[in-house]
Amino acid sequence: MCVHVIFSLLNTFLSILYLPEICTTLFHHVHFPSRFLNLFSRKPKEPKPPSQNAPGWRLFGKVPLRENTTKDPKDSFTIQQEYQVKVGPAPGPQVQLSAARRKNLEFEPLSTTALILEDRPPNLPAKSVEEAMRHKQEYDEMVAGARRRELKEAQKKRRQMKERFKQEDSIANAMVIWNNDVLPNWDCMRNTRRVRELWWQGLPPSVRGRVWSLAIGNELNITPELFEIFLSRAKERWKSFSETSSENEIEGRYHDRESSLDLIKLDISRTFPSLFIFQKGGPYHDLLRSVLGAYTCYRPDVGYVQGMSFIAAVLILNLEEAEAFIAFANLLNKPCQMAFFRVDHDLMLKYFAAFEVFFEENLPRLFNHFQINNLTPDLYLIDWIFTLYSKSLPLDVACRVWDVFCRDGEECLFRTGLGILRLYQEVLLQMDFIHMAQFLTRLPDDMAADNLFSCITATQMLSSNRKWGQVFSALMKDGSKEIANHSPAPRS
Repeated sequence: MCVHVIFSLLNTFLSILYLPEICTTLFHHVHFPSRFLNLFSRKPKEPKPPSQNAPGWRLFGKVPLRENTTKDPKDSFTIQQEYQVKVGPAPGPQVQLSAARRKNLEFEPLSTTALILEDRPPNLPAKSVEEAMRHKQEYDEMVAGARRRELKEAQKKRRQMKERFKQEDSIANAMVIWNNDVLPNWDCMRNTRRVRELWWQGLPPSVRGRVWSLAIGNELNITPELFEIFLSRAKERWKSFSETSSENEIEGRYHDRESSLDLIKLDISRTFPSLFIFQKGGPYHDLLRSVLGAYTCYRPDVGYVQGMSFIAAVLILNLEEAEAFIAFANLLNKPCQMAFFRVDHDLMLKYFAAFEVFFEENLPRLFNHFQINNLTPDLYLIDWIFTLYSKSLPLDVACRVWDVFCRDGEECLFRTGLGILRLYQEVLLQMDFIHMAQFLTRLPDDMAADNLFSCITATQMLSSNRKWGQVFSALMKDGSKEIANHSPAPRS
C-alpha cells in the first residue's frame, strides 16, 4: 500500500515536470521493485515515420510528402484532393483544374506556363474565377503570338529560299549565255547592249575570272615564263634578307624599291584576316606572296605598296597564279591606279577635283555638309581607290563592283564612291567631322549589293552635259584653278 502511494505521488510530481515518458516507465516497473533503481533511465527515442502533415516543396509553396516514393506519381489534382481531405479546404473559393484537361495537354507545363495553367499551392489564396479566366486568356494569347512569330519566320525563310533559287536559276542561265555566246565571240559581243546589261547584273563566279582577264587585257605582253623569272628573283632576294630581322628594321629598310619585298611578309597577314586563307599556313598564303614578290621585282620603280595585297588576293581567288600576276600587273598599269600607287600628287588632285564636280551635282546637301565640316575626298577616297573597294566593302559586293569596273574603267570607281555616299547620305548628314571620317573608313559590314547598286544606278555621271572623261580631260588641260577651289593636297 505504501509503495503505491509513493509511486502515485512521484507520478504526479513528474507530470508537473512534463516528463510523460518517464512516468510511463515508472508504471511499467510498479510490479518490479528490483528495478526500482532504473526507474529514471530514459528510453531511447525511436525515429518517427514522416508525418502525413509534414510539408514538402512544390512550385512556390508546400504540399504534403507522399507516403511511399516508390508508388506511381500522382498528378497535382489528386495530391491536392488528398491534402484537403486531411487538413481541410483552403479559405475562400477555389477553382480546380480538371484532370481531363491536364491529360489533354501535349506537354507538361513548366515555369511560367505552370503559373498560368496550374492553381496556386494550397498555402496561398486560391485564384478567383475571373483571375483564372484572365490567366487562361493571357496564356492563349501568348501561344497565339508565338505561333504567329513562327509562321512569320517560316514565311520569311520560304521567301529567302525562293529568292535564292531564283538567283541560282538566273546565274545558271547567265553562265550558259556567257559560255556559249559571249566568250567565244568576245571581241564583237563585249560592247553590245545585251552583254552590258548582263554584265551589270553581276558575272557568274564560274566565268568571272576569265571575263576579268579578257576585260583587263595584256597590253604589257607578260607571259607565264616572265612571271617565273621575276618570281625566282624575288625568292633570291628573300633568301638574302636576314631571318631574324625585327618588324621595325623591315619597315625602315628602303635602300631601294625592291627592299619593300620584306614588307610583303608583314602585310599578307593583314589581308582578309576573317577568311583565314591568306595568313601563314593558309592555302593561298604562298600564292599571294609569290604574285606580290614577282610584281615588286617586275616594277622596282613602284615596288610594293600597302593595299596591293587586297587587289592581288581578289585576283588569286578567281584566277590561276600566272594569270593572276598578268592581270595584276596590267591592272596596276592603268592611269588611275598608277597615279595612286606612285603617289602622283598632282594627278591625284585632278581625280579628287573631278570627283567633287559630280559629288556636288548629285548630292548637293551632303556636299555642302562635307564642305562645312572640311571633310575632303582624300580622307576616304584614297583607301577606296588603293584597294579597289576590296578592303572597304563585303567581298561579294566588292566583286560586283569589280565586274562593272572591268566593264566601265576608272569612272566606275568614282561612281561607286558616290553611290556609297548616296546610300548613307541621311546618316552622314547627322554626323560631325570625326564621326563621318570614321564611318567612311569603316563602312558597315551588312551592306547589301542590291541596295548599293540601286544608289549607283541613281548616280548620273553628267555635269553640264559632260561625261566623266570630258570633265577629267578639261581638268588635265587647265584645272589648276578648279583644283585649288575643290581639293587640298592629299594627306599622307
